[in-house]
Amino acid sequence: MKFSHLGVPTSDHFDGEIDLPHLKMTVSDHRNNPYGIQWMRFWEDAEYPDLVKNVPHVAFEVEVMAKALEGKKVIIEPNSPSEGLLVAFIEVNGVPIELMEYKI
Repeated sequence: MKFSHLGVPTSDHFDGEIDLPHLKMTVSDHRNNPYGIQWMRFWEDAEYPDLVKNVPHVAFEVEVMAKALEGKKVIIEPNSPSEGLLVAFIEVNGVPIELMEYKI
């Protein structure tokens, strides 16, 4: 696994907002800083687990999603938020972890 970013949920507005209507959330670009910090604001009708909407998550790039999910507690099933990217969330010790597989 390779570290990708730290996702921090907030209800406030932030610089560099990127609206993602198909995901019902607004994010910042985690690549705009050397530490991979990404702000996330979920829209009122966003149907995500409260754990993901309220607790910061760490994201890792994985080579094979199916293998990375084996034996894990999956809280958001694998999905493709953008072309060439597959993501899923697991829970580890009460913390959400995002796994990302790039298909490009």
